[in-house]
Amino acid sequence: MSKTQARLDFWRQLIAKQQQSGISVRIFCQQHRTSEYSFYHWRKRLREQLPMKFALVETHRAAPTAVAAVEVILASGERVRIVRGTDAATLRLVLSVMREPR
Repeated sequence: MSKTQARLDFWRQLIAKQQQSGISVRIFCQQHRTSEYSFYHWRKRLREQLPMKFALVETHRAAPTAVAAVEVILASGERVRIVRGTDAATLRLVLSVMREPR
């Protein structure tokens, strides 16, 4: 993984973590020893990126419309179908969100 990709992944995860925390950006940044300026800079930069290439979520049991290259079945019974060409960074983000306690 390139240094740039690692930095993008780090900030995606940190921003998602702040959003899920429910606390202010200022307090979150203090707790995570990062500057508010950097947080807002990266949040803006990531928002300006191209939209995701996939985002289909099925809440009912239906026959798959596309053949998945990989299918992950979680302990909860939920299934994640990953088709060819899925962006690795997007997949990491989706899986990190799914690992968070609900």
